[in-house]
Amino acid sequence: MTVLTTVAKVIELVGESGVSWEDAVQNAVQEASKTLDGITGVEVVNLTASLDNGRIEEYKVNLKLAFGVQNDR
Repeated sequence: MTVLTTVAKVIELVGESGVSWEDAVQNAVQEASKTLDGITGVEVVNLTASLDNGRIEEYKVNLKLAFGVQNDR
């Protein structure tokens, strides 16, 4: 009997944007997808922002990104 086991690796990233937290997440995912295949999910862990004179200057997100481990070895 053959049993398929799916294994995922999770890494932590920081995304940044001058537009929004959602855009910061998208930026991190887009950059990671340039070097990672099979991204399956994202978990936003923390939202922060840099301020200038009481206004948000830059949105930042800490996120965990999951992708499948390739079994081609």
